[in-house]
Formats: sequence, structure tokens, C-alpha cells
Amino acid sequence: MASIINLCTARTGSFGASFLFVLLLSLAVLSGCGQDETPEPQSYSGATMGTTYHVRVFPGEATVPADIGDGIRRILNEINRSMSTYLEDSELNRLNRTPVGEPFAVSPALLEVLVLAGRIHRLTGGAFDPTVGPLVDLWGFGPEDTGNRVPGPGEIAELVGRHGIDKLEVREGDSVVVRRGPVRLDLSAIAKGYAVDRVSRYLVGQGLNSHMVEVGGELYLSGVKPSGEPWRIAVERPRAGARQVQRVLALSDAGLATSGDYRNFFEKDGKRYSHTIDPRTGYPIDHGLASVTVVADTSARADALATAFMVMGPDAALALADSRGIPVYLVVKDDEGFVDRYNVYLEPYLTEVD
Repeated sequence: MASIINLCTARTGSFGASFLFVLLLSLAVLSGCGQDETPEPQSYSGATMGTTYHVRVFPGEATVPADIGDGIRRILNEINRSMSTYLEDSELNRLNRTPVGEPFAVSPALLEVLVLAGRIHRLTGGAFDPTVGPLVDLWGFGPEDTGNRVPGPGEIAELVGRHGIDKLEVREGDSVVVRRGPVRLDLSAIAKGYAVDRVSRYLVGQGLNSHMVEVGGELYLSGVKPSGEPWRIAVERPRAGARQVQRVLALSDAGLATSGDYRNFFEKDGKRYSHTIDPRTGYPIDHGLASVTVVADTSARADALATAFMVMGPDAALALADSRGIPVYLVVKDDEGFVDRYNVYLEPYLTEVD
């Protein structure tokens, strides 16, 4: 019987507390009640980027190198040093301190993430924007406690006018970035997914094609298990104070991310304020979408899209996903409880809950 590990991850530590991603990870290594002779995978785990990582590797035809764990940690440390907002001398913080108009040479990793972030920003009409951090802080969901204060319209409008990744000039050919306004980048909603992809690429380069990589709830499932079965991932039912499986997805060679809006909020004068801030308006989202799960070709893309869809709401998210062939699974809160909605592109991955 498959074991279920809860990977409920609040974005704390190195990558802030702006968003909440919740997954239940089904590590179905054994089947047939212990009669399967499938070899045990090798596992690696630890702390990184203010959260945790878990990697499972099936040897297959290639021998797992003795230093594979060191290689995984090296990649994760490199990305953390580049993209952390908590390390004062990280590459990202140095970019954030660079005077407006002054070119800043970026590493290939940071350039790759910023290019993808710009594409997702344009694809989602601004719903994904890694410069939203000051607005998140203003609403009290950043590192400083504001005592559940509701900011005034003038404060919100001022920050909305100042932020926007469109104020970042990315010269891809020259590996140079120029801040055209006083924007502050926070890559919490894409960097962990990118870290997952980088570790997966490394493992493939070592001839280890059958593996699962997870960092803070973002996943990439590579190949299949030795039994020929895909990886099975259980998505959590969004209920406060309870852990239940909503759906199980069978995946191979795919990235997956889930964004949730049901465990991080505050209430003031009878109104609920979500931690998810719409970059386009400056206000917390106010719709019934409780969680969204996205399947994509990379974990970084799934990571960013899950955040954007959470901002957009169920109808707009489904419309965009349908138009671009993006598999998406939504859990929506209505007067009678939670209902699930998904598109035709997700159907091939759905499987039965054990």
C-alpha cells in the first residue's frame, strides 16, 4: 500500500512567506502488498531555501554515484545563493540594490528564471508578477507583522504604480538586466520550481532517468518506476485542520505545482483577507478558488502558473488553461462546500484514490 507523506510547505525562511503550496506526496514504491520485487529507490533529503527537499532515485541501468547527494546539495546551494531574498549578498539582492538605469550582469540561472517570469507575466495578463512583494508586505503577509491592519486605497495605489516586472529590462543576448523603476524582485513563486528542474537535469545527466525531485512542494517526476508504473501524486483536499486526499494524478516526465488559499489569511471587521495579492489591483483575491494544481513540462513553469491561476480565479484560469492546452485541476469553494473542476487536458493523468 502506498505511503503518504505530507509536504505542507509555507513559504518561510529564504524565500519569504508570500504564498502557500500544499501537496500530499504519494511515494508508491511498493505494490501488491509487499510481493513486488521492485528495487528500493535511493533517497536524499535535507533543508534548503527556507524549506525542505526530497529526492528519490531508482538506479535503473546506471549506477548511482556515491557523491550524488553532494551534487544535489551543490545545485540547491547555488540557486539559493543566487535567488534568496534573505541572504544579503545574494545575486538577486544585489540586483535589487542596483541603481535604477544601471546595467547588472546576471548569471545564466538568474537570467533563465527572469526570462520565464516575464513570459508567464505576459501570458497571464500580469497575474504573475515577482515584483508584488511590497504589496504583500503592506498587507502584513511579509516578514513584518502589521497587526492585521487594512491599508488605505492611497497606499495601495502608490505601490501598484511603482511595481511591475515590465519595469525590468532583460537583455537576454547580453545577460544583462536593467531596473527601469524602483522595483524589488522576489522569486518565491518560481525559484523552487526552477531548483527542482535543475536537480532533475543533473540526475538525467548522470544517467538516472527514473527519479522524483521535490523542493518545498514543487515537483518533477522523471520517467517511470522500474515496474513501469508512473509516479502517483495525491493532491490535498483544502480543509482547515484536516488532511485528506482529493485526487491522485499519475505522472511521468512532468512538473507539478499546487497553490492554495485556505490556510493563510486574516480577518478584520468580519471580512477575510487572503495572503494572495493580485498584482494588478493591489488587493487580496476575493473569489472562491481554494487551490489550483498545474501540470507542465517543467516544475518552474507549473510553479509560476499555479500562482497566476490562483490570482485569476476559477473561470479566468480555466479559460486560459484551455486556450493553451495546460492541464489544470481546481478546487472551488461554494455555499455547499468544495467542488472540483478540471479541464480535458488533465483527464489523462487522473487515477483512482487507493
